[in-house]
Amino acid sequence: MMIHDITKSAGRYKTRKRIGRGHGSGTGKTSGRGHKGAGSRAGHSQRPGFEGGQMPWARRLPKRGFTNSLFRTEYHVLNIGSLEAHFENGEDVDIAVLAAKGLVRNSKLPLKILGEGDLSKSLNITATKFSRSALSKIESAGGTATTLPVKKWTRDRTKPTAKAVRAARSKAEAGSQAAPESPPADTSTQDTEADD
Repeated sequence: MMIHDITKSAGRYKTRKRIGRGHGSGTGKTSGRGHKGAGSRAGHSQRPGFEGGQMPWARRLPKRGFTNSLFRTEYHVLNIGSLEAHFENGEDVDIAVLAAKGLVRNSKLPLKILGEGDLSKSLNITATKFSRSALSKIESAGGTATTLPVKKWTRDRTKPTAKAVRAARSKAEAGSQAAPESPPADTSTQDTEADD
């Protein structure tokens, strides 16, 4: 018998930790929560980066320089060497086909083709960007490179904004409250006419 034969079954089941079952259990009284404070209360939650009320590091560090992380365009990047290995001569290549073959993760981002590797097959490639070396290798192999424009997010001007919807709703509610109620119909004359 070897040691791994013993530990394989010995460590399979772990005894459940029983909380709040007296001093002798080791987790009695405060049940591992300590005394007082937010962590001892029910419903306590803490956002990521919270440092107990002190100035967090994101506000302590100085901010200098430029970053385009908020608006830069992310690309799926692929080399022509990968196209050589996965496609036959004369095939059409675009982001949807590459995603179906698993060469890129999905078809949500634009595609950029780089020139690392060799290409001997004539492929019809449709992408958002091509490097100069990739473009020259595709054309020298007898293929075509079609460039698509980058789709950037723009607001749909045909739909009303949330602010306009709220304003229209409040205006309609105010109009319905201000409208006078119609007076009840006078039925006294109708009753006398019916009696005659």
